[in-house]
Amino acid sequence: MVRYILTAVVLALAAPLASAQGTVKIAVVGPMAYVQGENHWMGAELARDDINKAGGISVGGKKMKVELIHADSNELQSVSDATNAMERVITRDKADFVVGGFRSEAVLAMQEVAMDYKKLFLGCGAADAKLGENVEKNYDRYKYWFRVTPTKSADLGRTLFAVLGSIAGQLRKGLHKETPKVAILAEKVVWTRGIVKALQANLPKMKMEVVGTWQPSPTATDVTAELSAIDRAGADIVFTAVSGPVGIVLGRQMGERKMKAIAFGINVEAQKDGFWQATAGKGNYISTLDTYGMVEVTPKMIPFVKEFEARFHQSPTYNAATYDAIMDLKDAIEQAGTLDSDKLVPVLEGFKNHVGTSGTLTWDKRHDPVWGVGTTSGIAVQWQDGQKVPFWPPQVKGMGSFKFPGAS
Repeated sequence: MVRYILTAVVLALAAPLASAQGTVKIAVVGPMAYVQGENHWMGAELARDDINKAGGISVGGKKMKVELIHADSNELQSVSDATNAMERVITRDKADFVVGGFRSEAVLAMQEVAMDYKKLFLGCGAADAKLGENVEKNYDRYKYWFRVTPTKSADLGRTLFAVLGSIAGQLRKGLHKETPKVAILAEKVVWTRGIVKALQANLPKMKMEVVGTWQPSPTATDVTAELSAIDRAGADIVFTAVSGPVGIVLGRQMGERKMKAIAFGINVEAQKDGFWQATAGKGNYISTLDTYGMVEVTPKMIPFVKEFEARFHQSPTYNAATYDAIMDLKDAIEQAGTLDSDKLVPVLEGFKNHVGTSGTLTWDKRHDPVWGVGTTSGIAVQWQDGQKVPFWPPQVKGMGSFKFPGAS
């Protein structure tokens, strides 16, 4: 009798193990009630389906299918919810790897949980530089973290300055504004701190005057007070660094006020197709850094955008680079022949000019993407009469042109 009981216990334990061995389990952790999390999931779904249709991932000669774990981090509202989600996917759902993450404060906390369990965590949303600094300061603990997108906040700043310089040049030439006035409007969160400091320090060196800095909540439902003050300051450019729903409010209220100032910066909500409808058609001339468009940043970008749009009837935001994260994992696993994170880390570190859908990736010693225009810098887009028009970098095939409010 004891023998039968022991046999039953062994079989019960072996069954889930056998199931786990048959798939590569990848947790997709993000704010699933928001566009950022939705894009995390949709990008991952495409990667899973593309891999599985091709037979799966070859692990030491054995083909294994990809299985996704859907995990709502609720990280825009609660850091503790985010860490709980990370804990669950690792301990309860037995994820082999984790991709996603968006709000830097939450991702920093989730990073700690993943590192406790030595789980590879490929970030697809958070920009705070501390995530990579942790790798450099304590490599043995944090080596399992890799940032896929976006580039760290300082490198986002480099891209923003490059595009802003181009816009300012057009403004000086077309509107005869030799020293454009810039208002900084950045949500009050961790990832914007470095960008705001860099703007305040460097814009005067670029012959631009900073007329003030305004920092609403990422979930603010009204920015009338901020825009009124910006109008009074006579700003020519509203430099935005917003990733939450406030980006929609900003676009709509700038349109309602018929502001002549040019809005450019980061506005994650403006990256999605629904931005035009969400602003009731008032988001004209709002521009933002973006990642995806019908332009040839890499040979894989246009095919990916077409596949994404055909499947989901919308364009991808940068968070959809979970597709690249999963493809990076696939390539590393097949090269190493194992799911062992410790053996995969040096393989990922060895990727050089690894071509994805969102850019061409090489990781530095902090496991941050090495920045470069046309490789990991992303693109800039502007809303023009209901269409999202890419306009930077100019050397990329398929770019349009930037327009000023009131232009025909």
